[in-house]
Amino acid sequence: MSKTAATVQKVVSTKLPHGSTVFSMIQPTGLFHLGNYFGAVRVWKQLANPSNCHSHLMFGVADLHSITLPQDPLKLNDSIETSIASLIACGLDPEHCNLFVQSRIPQHVQLNWILSCITPMGQLNRMTQFKSKAALKSEDIGSAKLGLFTYPVLQAADILIYKSTHVPVGQDQAQHLELTRDIAQLFNNTIGHEYFPLPSTMLAPTQKIVSLKNPSKKMSKSDPDELSKIFFNESSKNIVHKINKAVTDSIEGPLYYSEEQRPGISNLINLIAAVTGQSIQNIEHQISDFTKAQLKDYTSSLIIDELKEPSYRYKQIKDNHALLEKIAIEGSRIASEKAQKTIDEVYSLVGLRR
Repeated sequence: MSKTAATVQKVVSTKLPHGSTVFSMIQPTGLFHLGNYFGAVRVWKQLANPSNCHSHLMFGVADLHSITLPQDPLKLNDSIETSIASLIACGLDPEHCNLFVQSRIPQHVQLNWILSCITPMGQLNRMTQFKSKAALKSEDIGSAKLGLFTYPVLQAADILIYKSTHVPVGQDQAQHLELTRDIAQLFNNTIGHEYFPLPSTMLAPTQKIVSLKNPSKKMSKSDPDELSKIFFNESSKNIVHKINKAVTDSIEGPLYYSEEQRPGISNLINLIAAVTGQSIQNIEHQISDFTKAQLKDYTSSLIIDELKEPSYRYKQIKDNHALLEKIAIEGSRIASEKAQKTIDEVYSLVGLRR
């Protein structure tokens, strides 16, 4: 088995090895849409169950990563709080996992500098997300911002500061996790022993959720077309309306899954699979004789049932600013204590402390 195959796995079981440390973060883009919910947060909730009480579960808001692109300071601050509220509403219990805000833990940045000093620029230049986010031609690369280029090193520091063993992410972050393992191994080789574990990538079991109006794009909060996305706190009426307006196709006959030939139909099938946990093949068999209208009705009903509890919980806590701040402070305090132990050891290993 290759090194990559051994360290990348689909989340097929939520039972973790004893003593594991699970780490993941989400950027503070405000309310979660279905892509955020199924691609990340619901997996975190499933991992944060009582059977994993002998593991450490660390989930955070990646606010430092968010400023690699321009942000309105007031809106960003609100979005950080909204993200904490959304994580709790979606089922993450602060009693069973650690919820924190990245910028409140300075050790992330401290380790980032240490790792930056050993990371080859050539590896960063191969990161496909940098090229797509910078939206630059190769000859214009000099105008790209440094933070956008180097943020995978900060991401590695985020993960390694807690000596994480498992990192649940979407497929689009798998390349960065491979870089994190490379950086961890570089550090271990530099100091002469295995200090950092090489974290395993845990891929969400669901396919990527794409725009309801343009299946060639990811579902995105920034999409100006409100019909392209569904947020987890949407009303039942809005969910039905948006699914009914979702793009399908003009192909007649049985419905089937094909991202190339039928991307709109396939996106609805992916949503059904995300809710039910069934295979694409099983769903194809169930819906093959549906009309497109029946497929949309079925998809809407499943999403409404799935989001009923998270939506209700969000309404209960979204305006409790004191509670949300208390959870963020306490979670960040616990995370900072764990991170400080690593920084003390790393500083000693590289000669910055005795």
